[in-house]
Amino acid sequence: MPVVHIYMYAGRTTEQKRELVKRISKDFEEVVKVEPESLNILFHDMDKSDWGIRGVLGSDAPQK
Repeated sequence: MPVVHIYMYAGRTTEQKRELVKRISKDFEEVVKVEPESLNILFHDMDKSDWGIRGVLGSDAPQK
C-alpha cells in the first residue's frame, strides 16, 4: 500500500486536489502497477508562516 504525501502551501481548491489525485493514481497504476484502490494520497496544507524556505519563513519570502 503506497502512500504519497504532498506538502504545499494552503489555498489549492478541492478541484485542483481532485485532479492531482486522479493523475497521480493513473501514473502509479501505469508505472508501478498499483491499483488506485491500494494507493493513499495525503495532502498536508501548510500556512506560509509554518514553512521555512531559503532561510526565511514562506510568509516573509519575496513573491514571484
